[in-house]
Amino acid sequence: MFNPSRDDARRFLFDTWRKYRAQQPLEGLEATVLDTLLAHPEYHALLDQPERYLERDYPPEFGATNPFLHLSMHLAIAEQMSIDQPPGIRAHYQALLEKTGDAMHAQHEIMDCLAEMIWQAQRHGTAFDPLIYLACLDKKQGQ
Repeated sequence: MFNPSRDDARRFLFDTWRKYRAQQPLEGLEATVLDTLLAHPEYHALLDQPERYLERDYPPEFGATNPFLHLSMHLAIAEQMSIDQPPGIRAHYQALLEKTGDAMHAQHEIMDCLAEMIWQAQRHGTAFDPLIYLACLDKKQGQ
């Protein structure tokens, strides 16, 4: 899934869910994302209706969470942890996991920092800064 379009990324989530529901074997990233899909029952009805939700927009001004962005950020965090990139992300996750006692809660804490870093980079037209990202995670651990 190198540089997928929005629809490609959404189809991947829909297809993974469909294969899981049909008890078909999952491959690679599908197995990785399944735990996230299962941990978010609020999105199951949406995942069952690709024809209805594939092209739906979730503009921030309407205040609705974009479920596809949320699930994709979980996948990005899982990938970051699998290769420990930025260096130290795995240790931050472990510390947050110990603090929260819940894997999804720990990932949501990381997601807050990831979303903030992406927003700052877009707002200022700068590159993603892993040091600021990790500093945010340091603060989360100290809360």
